[in-house]
Amino acid sequence: MSPLPLDTVPRALPTPPAPAASPARFPSAARLTRWALSLLPILVIGAWAVVDWRAVRDGAARLASADPWWLLAAALFTCLGWVAASVVRQGAIPDRLPPGLLLASQFAAGAANHVLPASIGAHAVTLRFLQGRGIPLSRATASLALYSLVKPIAKTLVLLVFLVAFPDLLHLGELVPDARTMLLVAGAVTLGFGTAALLVTTVRPLRRPALDCVRTALTDVRLLHTRPARVLALWGGSAATPLLQGSVIATVGFSLGLPLSWAQVVLALLLASTAVGAVPAPGGIGPVDAALVFTMVAFGAPMGLATATVIGYRVLTVWVPLLPGALVLSALVHRKVL
Repeated sequence: MSPLPLDTVPRALPTPPAPAASPARFPSAARLTRWALSLLPILVIGAWAVVDWRAVRDGAARLASADPWWLLAAALFTCLGWVAASVVRQGAIPDRLPPGLLLASQFAAGAANHVLPASIGAHAVTLRFLQGRGIPLSRATASLALYSLVKPIAKTLVLLVFLVAFPDLLHLGELVPDARTMLLVAGAVTLGFGTAALLVTTVRPLRRPALDCVRTALTDVRLLHTRPARVLALWGGSAATPLLQGSVIATVGFSLGLPLSWAQVVLALLLASTAVGAVPAPGGIGPVDAALVFTMVAFGAPMGLATATVIGYRVLTVWVPLLPGALVLSALVHRKVL
């Protein structure tokens, strides 16, 4: 019997190496970052509440003695303000956004807006939301720019309509700023635009993104204004926003016995926000509040009652929805919507 060839002799299979002990699993850096971002809004709100606790306590005490039906109307106008913000955001972009998530993002953006100045928080939340919907950065940025441009224009138009419709309220000589104040405002505006133009022209890395944003914005503006629904949402929502804010202040004032009409309160808000709205305070808190109290006093309201109205307005629109808004913001971050 002939021996088998060498290549047909069965060979023992190599012994597989012993499996290495699996290392202990640690949370990834992305997951830890997401958890940190989810908890950060709540921590910031808690710290702010500790610092500004006296205003919260005094405002809550004043609202506790107010007329509950007028406060219910104020709460309704507050909720309609978030709806109006969502409508304007949709009108500023050609892409269709999911209404429910859009409203939730604007509710969360309200909490972020009251923590960071100059609407940076609200714009950051909205930018993340738009990018999460698959919208390119240039189009999302152009949408924010259009939103920021249309709102003051619409508010100015509403102010002009009020001044024409209520000529008896034009006796506001003491509210007109002096020449020095007007020069300071003009200088600040010129400095802002000049700084932006200088950065774009001298810093090369900023030039291409800025030009892309401008081109996208011009294209989207032409496209949006060919759609009547988008035009109505953009301009109608922007015009309705100050009216809803003024309605909140008026109903809070009515609940406390403020002796002013709805038109006077709305006009006071329009004048105050136009005069000092450019001051970079979180959510306009501070400068706008002081100017609003001053304007309502000029219309004939007692100082204490005007102050109580503004404090109650801030408690109702800032402090009451702040914790729910922070929770919604945390949930959206945790679910990767933002």
